[in-house]
Amino acid sequence: MTKASEVENAYKVAQARYAEIGVDTEAMLTKLAKIKLSVHCWQGDDIHGFVNPEQELTGGIGVSGDYPGMARTPDQLTGDLSEALSLIPGNHKVALHTLYAVTNQKKDFDEIGPEDFKYWVDWAKEAGVGLDMNPTFFSHPMVKHNFTLASPEKDVRDFWIKVGQQSRAIANYFGEELGQQSVNNFWIPDGFKDNPIDKLNPRLRLVESLDKIFAKPYDEKNTIEAVEGKLFGTGIESYTVGSHLFYNNYAISRGKLWTIDAGHWHPTEDVSDKFSAFLPFGKGLMLHVSRPVRWDSDHVVIFDDALIRIMRSLVRDQELDRTNIGLDFFDATINRVAAWVIGARATQKALLQALLTPIDDLKQAELNYDFTKRLAVTEELKSYPFGAVWDEFCLRNDVPVGTDWLANIRNYEQKVQFPRDQK
Repeated sequence: MTKASEVENAYKVAQARYAEIGVDTEAMLTKLAKIKLSVHCWQGDDIHGFVNPEQELTGGIGVSGDYPGMARTPDQLTGDLSEALSLIPGNHKVALHTLYAVTNQKKDFDEIGPEDFKYWVDWAKEAGVGLDMNPTFFSHPMVKHNFTLASPEKDVRDFWIKVGQQSRAIANYFGEELGQQSVNNFWIPDGFKDNPIDKLNPRLRLVESLDKIFAKPYDEKNTIEAVEGKLFGTGIESYTVGSHLFYNNYAISRGKLWTIDAGHWHPTEDVSDKFSAFLPFGKGLMLHVSRPVRWDSDHVVIFDDALIRIMRSLVRDQELDRTNIGLDFFDATINRVAAWVIGARATQKALLQALLTPIDDLKQAELNYDFTKRLAVTEELKSYPFGAVWDEFCLRNDVPVGTDWLANIRNYEQKVQFPRDQK
């Protein structure tokens, strides 16, 4: 177990090193503590949910692995989330989907409303977290030929429009009850496997469907909508109705947030470059931080170059106030609670490293065409002792330092998770 005195001594040395270049580590720790991550509930149960848990996953979504201890009930899932949150420094939010409703009645997706998420609100109040929302447009028989809101069949569109409308009511309920704005993220799997003849009308139908969903006004103090695009998906390789450009334009024209999922772009694209191109025109961003390996594979987020670039862009361009940061991955080859902890802590580390930068000084050097200083300082910063500052952040937030948290996971899986498979 890491000794607190060793952490504190290392922090004092790091604090002095950063002070030499004009970085106040105390101020940056305060900033980091205010940044809430939206932790996705679906990592805990492989996206089964509680409404139709036996339904096969559709929409190009798939989960690999069969690590023991998967959550199967609401209490198991919230228990796992509570364990994960106890190992992640700071106060955060949890993102839900329609299929995570908890009800003793047989309800279809379009019938699920705020009353079916009272369980989650009660838990969130006790846990001290906020809740975000996602309407579920997959894993349902009404996904016909890979189409939902853009379907040529009116009854299909009407069903999914109601799902979207109900989701907004649920998100508003979250905001009212918890006193935190609930981001409601819309993603649909619509598209064609092979080359379509008509590319325009599916998008016109999607515009019409979305406009109907968003027609009722809600107080943005309680909830705000985000729209999420995708390059392509399994089964829709040739044409995606909700493309990135489509939702970029829809978000700007309708005053919605634009969701950028790190795994939904071409592998060679740098998603961090999109932020500053959109925000001069758009309302704000919702991020789904993921780790694509061979594209949209939703691996557990790690402290890699892509994540570092994402957080650098948000910090250096002062975009944090207009950006909601959520996690989105699912890996069943490792302990599912550990996956949350690894991904969230990696995201916070990248944020902290970005914050521990003499940004104003470097921007002034850039304005003065002093590119020598810009390169020299940014290179030296890569080996600055930000890890000691991170350890101090963990210590102050009463979470394990370094790999100490892994012992908590091993104890939890032996006592709580593994016995689930023996019943």
